Formats: sequence, C-alpha cells, structure tokens
Amino acid sequence: MLEFVEGPLWLFASAVFVLGVVWRLLRIFLAGSRADIAPSRHSGVPGALRTIVSRSWSAPGFSKGATFHLVAGYMFHIGLFVLVLFAAPHVEFIEQRLLGFAWPAVPHWVFILSAELAFAGLLLLWLRRALHPVMKQISTWDDHAAAILIFLAMLTGCLALLRSHDSLRLIHMVTVELLMIYFPFSRLMHAFTFVISRAYTGASMARRGVQA
Repeated sequence: MLEFVEGPLWLFASAVFVLGVVWRLLRIFLAGSRADIAPSRHSGVPGALRTIVSRSWSAPGFSKGATFHLVAGYMFHIGLFVLVLFAAPHVEFIEQRLLGFAWPAVPHWVFILSAELAFAGLLLLWLRRALHPVMKQISTWDDHAAAILIFLAMLTGCLALLRSHDSLRLIHMVTVELLMIYFPFSRLMHAFTFVISRAYTGASMARRGVQA
C-alpha cells in the first residue's frame, strides 16, 4: 500500500496538481480583458506593483476584524511556508523525489514554532469563518473543505515525524495527495492568482489616474 501511495498515486496527484494549475492560469490569461477606450493617464506598471505590495496589509480605518484576519492569516501562511519548504523531511523529499538538490533545513525548534503558528492561524481563521455572522454567510463548503484538508495534512505530517510506523507516513501522504488533487479546483488557487488579481486591479486604476 505504501509503495502504491508513494508511487502511482503520488504521480497521479502531481499530474492533476500541475495540469490543473496550468489549466486554471491559462484560462485567466486567455480570457483577456475588455479594451480600455479611455486614454491612459499613467502607466499601469507602477500601479500594479504598488497594489501587489499595499494589499498585503489592512488599509487605515478598517475594523479590528480586518486586523484579526491579517494577523491570523500571516501566522498561518508563514508557518505553512516554513513547514512545506524548510522542514527537514520535506527538504529530503524534495531532493530525492523532485529536484535532485536541496537547501538547509530549519532547526527542530523552528519547525515546532512554525507548526504552532500554522495550526493556531488556521484554527483562528476557521473559527472566525464559522462563527462570524458575515463570514458565515459568504463562506461555502469549499472554504471548509480546504481548511479541513490542510489541517489533516499538517496533523498527519506531525504524527509522521515520530516515524514509529509506516502507516503514519502512509496516512500523511494520502492526505497530502488528496489536497493536491483538490487544490486546482478550489479557492486554494489564490496561492497563484492573488498576484495576478492585485496587479490587474492596480494597473487598471493607475491608468485611470487612481491610486489603488
């Protein structure tokens, strides 16, 4: 079973992930945009770059809820980024199965801190989505499914670190592969599209003389 999960199923999940992400991105770029018939007042490039950066924090005057969401979001995303790319087992996996080379892994205490940040951030974001009256109304099953899959992938990954039994590694691999298959068809695609959407908005506003 472990050979199947780390062999054919891993290849299938990787293919779905890569082809799905490429397909979604191609649909965005090939869709094009409406012709702007108004004369441009400024170049769109500075506006695009400015908006990519400025949308990384809350604008002045927003509610405390925006600050809560911002802090919890950074806790989760930074923690997950470190776990995925710099945890020792993942660095070893990337070297052996993907790229053929590696980079230094973070110390164990950094891994623990990152895991705690990621778990805390994810739980805070999900609780706000489930309990806040407005967030509850605009959330869909997709949002909850993504949170559950990510939580299970992180939880089983921590359990797999014990290396006490191959079944722990098998469960972790299965949850990760399910997440990879689900990823391109969910809102998790924002990991790739947030830069595109911010740049488009900023460039569009800049051409009209508006600072986004």
